[in-house]
Amino acid sequence: MNYGRLYEYRFRDVPQNARTAVWQALTPSLLERLGNPERVLDPAAGRCEFINAATAAERWAVDAVAHEQADADGGVRLLLGDAMSVELPREHFDAIWVSNLLEHLASQEAVADFLERMLGLLRRGGRIGVMGPNFRCCARRYFDFADHAVALTERSVAEHLYAAGFSLLEIEARFLPYSFTGRLPASPALVRAYLRCPPARRLLGKQFLVVAQRP
Repeated sequence: MNYGRLYEYRFRDVPQNARTAVWQALTPSLLERLGNPERVLDPAAGRCEFINAATAAERWAVDAVAHEQADADGGVRLLLGDAMSVELPREHFDAIWVSNLLEHLASQEAVADFLERMLGLLRRGGRIGVMGPNFRCCARRYFDFADHAVALTERSVAEHLYAAGFSLLEIEARFLPYSFTGRLPASPALVRAYLRCPPARRLLGKQFLVVAQRP
């Protein structure tokens, strides 16, 4: 599959500055949930919106696609390749952020293998945050995306994380709307207001957020 062309088509009507604005508003809250880490890894960095917005002293990004609009800032170590095979330091990271990746993997076993690898990259006490579309909340649209292969919910991801060796800290079934082509406003002020409003998340949220820790 030509992922470069796939994502070019998918986000053709979503300005990059809008995506950047959303992540700049989201990232402080996410980092707090991840324990305000100093060394962060994003193994599916895409166009680097999260990792650029992160305030950690040491930031690593991995992606299998050389996105034309990817623009990692000068403080980010950007690796092009598969997160399962690129060379990364073991027991090194304070936190790993996994956004909209697991549903693209080939099977439930591939999800398990990926999470086990992430466990080995975290220091003891390090945290992982996993966000993705919740099949239970958006079943009719879940496979509208050509690269979605595995159906997951917050419960199945929690089971995967526990099986991989993590301790679960937080499970939220409805965190963000389904996609950037959906209803999440691009205004940073509106995003911050959304995050402070649980009823809005219960109404609009279609993606889960699960946070876990390496014991």
